[in-house]
Amino acid sequence: MALGKDYATQECSIARALEIVGERWTLLVVRDALYGVRRYNDFLVHLGIPRAVLAARLQLLTTEGILEKRRYQESPPRDEYVVTDRGIALWPTLRSLGLWGREHFSETQLRAFRHAACGTELGPYGECPACGTVVPLPDVEMVPGPGLDPDPTNPVSRALLKPKRMLEPIETVPV
Repeated sequence: MALGKDYATQECSIARALEIVGERWTLLVVRDALYGVRRYNDFLVHLGIPRAVLAARLQLLTTEGILEKRRYQESPPRDEYVVTDRGIALWPTLRSLGLWGREHFSETQLRAFRHAACGTELGPYGECPACGTVVPLPDVEMVPGPGLDPDPTNPVSRALLKPKRMLEPIETVPV
């Protein structure tokens, strides 16, 4: 039996969510956007994604209100992609998926997420054990872990080697 192209017959909120974020590249695009990647070429070089696939994923994510397309240059026209509240709401899912992946498939921590106000590493649900609160995403600091390549070849990976707050735009320096 051929695999269907959608989940139209499923009466399930997970199936409806997978219609939007279930394609293999989509959550990685959202992850990078949460990390502060905003420009098409930065997504392209960091993910190693085919251009047509990236264009389709960005179009879907903007149509669904997960990313917002904003013009940052008029001549030639260039846009960036900024995470919306709907996209920020995917953070707990991505965090949980990342923790699950680390626990079951990797022993090395690639990134740590800390409460910027006190420096405490977040608990599994995005809570600060020291402060006893769930930390809003803009107050989360991403810190490179021991498993990251200390000398990556692409400018986005190099920019992500420095501690930074989530959602803040990355600043890349060409190779």
